[in-house]
Amino acid sequence: MENWKITGATRVWVHVSHPAAKTVSTALLNKTFRERDLDVVAVAIDVAPDDMPSLIRGMKGWRNLVGMGVTMPHKEQIALVCDELVGLAKVMKAVNIIRRDPDGRLIGGNSDGSGFVTGLRRAGYEPAGKRVLLVGAGGASAAVAFALAEAGVRDLVVANRTAAKAEQIAARVTQAFPNIPTTVGPLDPTDFDIVVNTTPLGMREGDALPLDISLLTPQMIVADIIVKPARTPLLEAAEQRGCRIQPGLPMLTCQIDEVLAFLRLGQP
Repeated sequence: MENWKITGATRVWVHVSHPAAKTVSTALLNKTFRERDLDVVAVAIDVAPDDMPSLIRGMKGWRNLVGMGVTMPHKEQIALVCDELVGLAKVMKAVNIIRRDPDGRLIGGNSDGSGFVTGLRRAGYEPAGKRVLLVGAGGASAAVAFALAEAGVRDLVVANRTAAKAEQIAARVTQAFPNIPTTVGPLDPTDFDIVVNTTPLGMREGDALPLDISLLTPQMIVADIIVKPARTPLLEAAEQRGCRIQPGLPMLTCQIDEVLAFLRLGQP
């Protein structure tokens, strides 16, 4: 869109997180909105968990709000207050995208997992039939777990320092995809084809590594969902050990078309 301007007719997309300083999705979406001549602007907002109820009440009456993106630590909390959940969000009970319909209803979906799987495939890494170790058990972990099961992995092991959270994800995935063996296991990547870090370890300088890198071997694909830094210490170490690596940014960029379709933007 030439001479792009924000006017009273411009619709708004908000990206909600806490903290918001490292948000990169708004820049990607604004670029996409301009390229596709959509009169929408994306902004990041920093909202603490205790303030989410008042935000949700305000969103229902925000008439030029097209929707919102949701990231840590809100994905599971906000799913509880959506008027409707669709797709994998129904079984995951975690949301990363919300559409505000004209009547004020908030419709929650989740594109995190599908974005991750699409990113893998575009890089030439097919998850179907592979053994996967998923490290972490938060909202993003659940999204990736469900999407990997949907993609037809051979088996999925969830590893987390708090075993109870891993057990919850494994139980929910098993219920939704009973033909995909999904269990809880140790933080040991031995004999896995794909290792995925879904914890925040690696976002901050000085973070501990999420697993013992000495157990990584060259036939493995090691993936991280962290966007900043682009190459986490885990990915650096994995590459040094001969592994193929998958950074976090493709998980985000591969969601753009899915997000626009969910928001019903650019449609006749």
